[in-house]
Amino acid sequence: MALLDPARWQNLIFESGSWRPGSGATTDVVEPATGDTLGQFALATPADVAQAAQAAAAAQKDWAAQPHSARAAVLRRAAQLWAEHAEEITWWNVREVGAVPGMAGFAVHVAEQECWEAAALPSRPYGSLVPSEEPRLSMTRRYPVGVVGVISPFNVPIILGIRSVAPALALGNAVLLKPDPRTAVTGGLILARIFQEAGLPDGLLQVLPGGADVGEALVTDPRVGVISFTGSTEAGRRVGAAAGSHLKRAHLELGGNSAMLVLDDADVDAAVNLAAWGSWFHQGQICMTTGRHLVHERIYDDFVERLADKAAKLPVGDPAREQVALGPVIDAGQRDKIHDIVTASVGDGVRLAAGGEFDRLFYRPTVLAGVTASTPAFAREIFGPVAPVARFGSIDEAIALATDTEYGLSLGIVTRDAMRGLELADRIPTGIVHINDQTVNDEANAPFGGTGASGTGSRFGGADANIDAFTETRWVTVRSRPGSFPF
Repeated sequence: MALLDPARWQNLIFESGSWRPGSGATTDVVEPATGDTLGQFALATPADVAQAAQAAAAAQKDWAAQPHSARAAVLRRAAQLWAEHAEEITWWNVREVGAVPGMAGFAVHVAEQECWEAAALPSRPYGSLVPSEEPRLSMTRRYPVGVVGVISPFNVPIILGIRSVAPALALGNAVLLKPDPRTAVTGGLILARIFQEAGLPDGLLQVLPGGADVGEALVTDPRVGVISFTGSTEAGRRVGAAAGSHLKRAHLELGGNSAMLVLDDADVDAAVNLAAWGSWFHQGQICMTTGRHLVHERIYDDFVERLADKAAKLPVGDPAREQVALGPVIDAGQRDKIHDIVTASVGDGVRLAAGGEFDRLFYRPTVLAGVTASTPAFAREIFGPVAPVARFGSIDEAIALATDTEYGLSLGIVTRDAMRGLELADRIPTGIVHINDQTVNDEANAPFGGTGASGTGSRFGGADANIDAFTETRWVTVRSRPGSFPF
């Protein structure tokens, strides 16, 4: 039985005992590789957000009161459903997002693992004893926030939605999910159907695909206690400011311009393999994408030549109909942003060693050589399949280049001396470090997040981060009899 019956796509918002579509305009689900329409759905409006928040808040109280085993059972069933419907979901991920099949399948795998990890959260200890100077039992207890707002982006919509939705639900919250309308099926409708089939009570997961006005309504609604946002740094700053003005927490996972350092002792072929994957996997549309390759001058020319040769040989095309390494970028706006940065960098004097061309939304893997700290492709997050390569002569110079950014998400270091790599990593502030690997990695049980313009730290992934993100802490004391005071 298909999970995504188009007749049920409109059942996203629950109120007054039944499901209904958004009340905004009907929009198309568009396949970026072909421009074909895959279906239609109705957008949400700010008024829908208010109604969904009210219904979610009402449903949340009973959900939080359920035994921990009941909540865990729903998450376990959700995990099984991701596996059972993997082929269908992968197909949608390829068609709607433009992911190659390997990436699309990986997203489904991570979603399954996120649900298994979340299923263990309800039975974790929810408090601790605290020493007191008074004759009383003193303790802390964790309680659900209530209603959690999740805003997810277009690039990896399944992973970047489920990693907040699953733990928030497991810990007794209701969730309002706003996926990017360009990927509303994989980012929202699939999650809604998975949890409906898993037995999640009605009203606890509301899906609200829409624009910035819907996001603003979600952030500012008084019934939403915590915001979990993944997206650009520019948008994240606005979300953080709006949440702060309403005295609510915002967990922000934002952009990146991650560096991979290739030291003088590195194996060049191994480093090139890492570099290609780090910059071109999923068309470079990943926040952890390797945006800056810092290569020791001793092996620099060899590295550039081999990376450019690899770029020239990689097939680019429709991942639903061809065996390709790269699919399309999400839309013309994103393609033009990528090309503008490449063009400006070449105009600034760097050498176009490979790529720099596109056909419709298919952008060739690109290598830019002779890059400096002032090159647009070095200074800005590109979010496309572009590998800017800069040279360094000393470790101090490498550190200066690596830290010459407002971002601090992921870092890769390639060296035959792993301990040397660790020592170097300690001098470069980032949320994630991979020694002898590229910058793009994700596991459901690992903490995830960045520093600086990359976000508010590791508030995603791992049990401790999820519990901190989606619960409140209360101090509770108990005396055996009323205390006595001087007056």
